[in-house]
Amino acid sequence: MRKRKIIIAVTGASGSVYAKMLLDKFVQLKDQFSELGLVFSKNAKEIWEYELEDKSYGDYPFKQYEFSDFYAPFASGSAQYDTMIICPCSMGTLGRIASGVSDDLITRAADVILKEKGKLILVPREIPYNLIHIKNMETITLAGGIICPATPSFYSKPKNIEDVISTVINRVLDLAGFEIDTKRWGEI
Repeated sequence: MRKRKIIIAVTGASGSVYAKMLLDKFVQLKDQFSELGLVFSKNAKEIWEYELEDKSYGDYPFKQYEFSDFYAPFASGSAQYDTMIICPCSMGTLGRIASGVSDDLITRAADVILKEKGKLILVPREIPYNLIHIKNMETITLAGGIICPATPSFYSKPKNIEDVISTVINRVLDLAGFEIDTKRWGEI
């Protein structure tokens, strides 16, 4: 069986801490995929630096692609990437995907994942939603994407901010089909 090929996109929405934990978890899950391509939107690194006060986005062992690199392998369905996670996902990115606008590598890769019937998981970190956001989320859902808002759960009785963030990231990894060790409802 072919190992998974993953795309992780990080946009400039607030919530860099979610992206950091997701990337940290993928370092631990390296035996469950063969390739992981990483792409940051124009201002994602700036937001990461502001929120996390570091430049650790450059420390990951994954190949990083430029935001405008349409020669990246996952810009085409023939490369057979099967899963894309956009975390955090700005409402601008979500709206462009819903509208079919593929004007950068993130939106092009999302379009490819949808057309190839792969898993597209968007993690918006925005409140409240307006009607445009909701309609765009509906469009992506109808097209086969998964909307997984950065809404933590509390039944695991998190003790710190990392535990709270983990409730979202573990759910994303579950939705993407990765084998992870996490607390589950009824097992507590």
